[in-house]
Amino acid sequence: MNSIDYPFRFDGRGRTAQSDEDQYIRDLIEQVLLTAPGERVMRPDFGSGVRQLLFGAASPEVATASQYLVQSSLQQWLADLITVEAVDVQARDGSLSITVQYVVRRSQARASAEISVPGGAA
Repeated sequence: MNSIDYPFRFDGRGRTAQSDEDQYIRDLIEQVLLTAPGERVMRPDFGSGVRQLLFGAASPEVATASQYLVQSSLQQWLADLITVEAVDVQARDGSLSITVQYVVRRSQARASAEISVPGGAA
């Protein structure tokens, strides 16, 4: 199954770039994590709000709060595609490193995605 690649771009042939299912799911995880609620037109509650936690200093407390926020957001928006097994959030050098371990429902394949969320102004 091929889907439109994220972020939207054109491939070398001038056509809409596509990605395979594994990359598509990883792209969806990134979209959920990096989108702030209210940012998406016609779907104001979409997203996780993780970036809003980074206006303060990245700390273990922020990392723990982000872990719960990530888990609930992924369950809300991607539960039909993946089963989240574990979420690990680490505060590193003014940013958060988020690792999501999940199972793809369609193929039952285990996978993980690592997303870096920069600190400071979003």
